[in-house]
Amino acid sequence: MKSQHSRSIEQGSQKRGYTIQSVVRAASILHAFQSTSEVLDLRVIASRVGLHKATAFRLLETLVETQLLERAGKQGYRSRVQPVRSKHYRIGYASQSNLLPFTTTVSESLVVAANAANIDLLVLSNGFSPRVALQNAETFVAEKVDLVVDSQINVAVAAQIAAKFSDARIPFIALDIPHPGAVYFGADNYKAGRMAGRHLAKWAAKHWKNGPEQVVLLGVDAAGPLLNARLTGVIDGINEISQNGHSIPTHHYDTKGGQFEATLDIVRKHLRRRRPERCLIGAVNDSTALAALQAFREVGLERACAVAGQDGSLAAREEMRRPFTRLVCSVAYFPETYGAKIIQLALDVLKHKPVAPALFVQHELITPQNVDKIYPNDSWMKARPDKV
Repeated sequence: MKSQHSRSIEQGSQKRGYTIQSVVRAASILHAFQSTSEVLDLRVIASRVGLHKATAFRLLETLVETQLLERAGKQGYRSRVQPVRSKHYRIGYASQSNLLPFTTTVSESLVVAANAANIDLLVLSNGFSPRVALQNAETFVAEKVDLVVDSQINVAVAAQIAAKFSDARIPFIALDIPHPGAVYFGADNYKAGRMAGRHLAKWAAKHWKNGPEQVVLLGVDAAGPLLNARLTGVIDGINEISQNGHSIPTHHYDTKGGQFEATLDIVRKHLRRRRPERCLIGAVNDSTALAALQAFREVGLERACAVAGQDGSLAAREEMRRPFTRLVCSVAYFPETYGAKIIQLALDVLKHKPVAPALFVQHELITPQNVDKIYPNDSWMKARPDKV
């Protein structure tokens, strides 16, 4: 099937008898590329422009010879000409905050992907504030953006934010926390939590003869049950493996948005009240996991805990490389890959292509035993010069 741009070129050429059809077809091929980084093979190109493969091949080779295209690999082609878009999209992006490493990585990957797709990205920060999140939604409406990617964790204002976009007829993608009417992009929180809980229980069975005596759960209550489904999964995972899991005392704490300093204070207070000997900790993210580990470490009780994080952040991976660490696992979501996937999802929505109501990202359990295999290039990342 021919692309919309290819059809418009041909329709325009029909008005002028002196138009050279071979040039029109060559232009259609150039417009088949979404960006200069996209690599397409002959079959895809022929399909996009509606040409027979033999005709498309001859045109492709001519464009390579004239240096408008270049070969990429054995069968691929890459454009050397930045395509001109018939529609230049403007997307609003509201991040949670730049205080969380996970969110920072998502934001960086989204900016790179938007630039590659020739999309204007209006970036704002919700700052963990429901009031600011509402203000940002109003800003996006006032700016008349084509679509919004919203990452905010306060379920209390989710319906209000959704109503603002719905009234303005602006489609939006909700990251991590589902919103009414939004396409969801993010983790399967329960599944990720269950992976961590099962690993915690297996670790405890191997290292503690008498098993755990308590479980501490570090959540984000403002996000409601959806993000805290990670903690539900942790408990269910522990109960699946541990015969006495249901009888272990459990303590749940709200970490005020999943931030390090707030969690550090909470766990310090917990340790003053209850000095555990064998404590399993299920954390909603790596920031809270590392804060809990530091609190135990400060009072000489590191050997009394085993911690499971979520996110697979660089800081968590560095901790897992320490000898005898008690950060025994983290579930990775690979936020460095989010940008390209979100932009592609946004383009599908804007072009009215059918999309699933929820797109779940990849999950993988990272442990001290496999961290170097899953992230072999961390030493290079750590050595990068600081950003200006």
